[in-house]
Amino acid sequence: MTRVGIVGLGFMGKMHFRCYQALEDVEVVAICDIDKAKFEDAGGTAGNIEGAEAPLDFTGIGLYDDFDKMLAEANLDAISITLPTYMHKDFTVKALAAGLNVLCEKPMALTVEDGQEMQAAAEQSGKLLQTGHCIRFWPEYAKTKELIDSGEFGKVRAATFQRLSLTPTWAWEGWLMDATKSGSAAVDLHIHDSDFVQYVFGMPKAVFSRTSPGPSNDADHIVTHYVYDDACVVTAEGGWSMSPTFGFEMSFNIVLEKATITYDCTREPAFKVCPVEDDVFTPEIASGDGYSNEIEHFVKAVRGEDVPQIITPQQSVDSVRLVLAEKQSAASGEKVSL
Repeated sequence: MTRVGIVGLGFMGKMHFRCYQALEDVEVVAICDIDKAKFEDAGGTAGNIEGAEAPLDFTGIGLYDDFDKMLAEANLDAISITLPTYMHKDFTVKALAAGLNVLCEKPMALTVEDGQEMQAAAEQSGKLLQTGHCIRFWPEYAKTKELIDSGEFGKVRAATFQRLSLTPTWAWEGWLMDATKSGSAAVDLHIHDSDFVQYVFGMPKAVFSRTSPGPSNDADHIVTHYVYDDACVVTAEGGWSMSPTFGFEMSFNIVLEKATITYDCTREPAFKVCPVEDDVFTPEIASGDGYSNEIEHFVKAVRGEDVPQIITPQQSVDSVRLVLAEKQSAASGEKVSL
């Protein structure tokens, strides 16, 4: 039995709870949050993705408002850090030092230096540190990378990614709207696609970005061109300045020599491959969603099972480096090399 704890019982904490509860031989034995009221109101928490709405049953689970006490008493094998981004480094380093394997929500940190400190702490402890870049595990995105890597449809000529959201006013104490704590939409939301660009195409040679200030008075709408040595054109747009009635949309269009791969979460079917010389089809994809698949992967890795390397601490640091370079480019009006 793998004994798991969760620190931070907001939307993502409840999402992680749901995913762990669905796995065999995994037990959530402890949850920590400084707001004790969350333990009494165990209903769903607002978010821009469905999946954490059902009431939670905390029967038999140790409930803590003191992280150090939970670490000392709960006898954990692993922990999910589902706290606001500005808290990631301190809680992750402390958990690793306590001998726990850590799944830390994305983004890894607000600065490259903090991410490197987390990476060093994992290396020193010998424990697993996985960042919650769930898009790498999202079935349609994972299948798309597989199709690109296979070469079946030739080389990528162009790729565009889009992730747009209503303003996330539901965050605890409004932390998402404080750019010093969230990094703005560029760092909190758009990084999903920046990370996937890195995953599929590698780190770009440079970035050129434009941003528009929004509710956090920072980079809350961003468009980036990722510069590579070949003729492939890669862009991504993201932001959380959309009106409340807009909701949330994530999508991509990838043009290859012999097909176009397209995904739009608002469309039915959402995922299609459009070959140049054949009929449109929807590929078979893995079950579940990005959250459940990343958590299953994490648990298997904690147990020492043979799993593919999908996300590393170094790649997580590089995704922070990448999105901060995008913000730098927008601020300077110049292309920024990486």
